[in-house]
Amino acid sequence: MTITDVRVKKVAKKGKMRAVVSVTFDNAFVVHDIKVIEGDKGLFIAMPSKKSPEGEFRDIAHPINAESRKEIQDEVLKAYELAPEAEEAEAEAPPFA
Repeated sequence: MTITDVRVKKVAKKGKMRAVVSVTFDNAFVVHDIKVIEGDKGLFIAMPSKKSPEGEFRDIAHPINAESRKEIQDEVLKAYELAPEAEEAEAEAPPFA
């Protein structure tokens, strides 16, 4: 699969989350709600997840191997660096309801 589009929405820096991203593969399949997170060792991505009844967060969609994860993360972080900063009005609004 080839990444054909990456859309980045930067958010206010009130926590560790820096952006919410959608990645399109082969102009045919999209994964929404990938998060760019500021960690102790720099930026990384967190795949979309939901909370289980037991309180654990489980990925809804994720790469199967480390090579695929690295490819997706590299493309997302490259797009993040090129994306314009969040505007003040957007920064005050909560990210995606």
